[in-house]
Amino acid sequence: MFAVESYAAVRRFVFEGHSRREAARVFGLNRETVAKMCRFSLPPGYTRKEPAAKPKLGPLLPVIDAILSGPQRL
Repeated sequence: MFAVESYAAVRRFVFEGHSRREAARVFGLNRETVAKMCRFSLPPGYTRKEPAAKPKLGPLLPVIDAILSGPQRL
């Protein structure tokens, strides 16, 4: 993962008129990485494509929800 400062430096370099290929050479990055840095102003966070599987806990989730939503005792 790259720091926000390196994102800013690469973006500034490219937007000042240098080519992405030159930026890749100067900063020692892959051209696809430079292209992605130019697309996003901040580093994109990690997102899952699908929700995490819960093979053991999944069948018990309705029971847990029922317990948690039941009458509260202090």
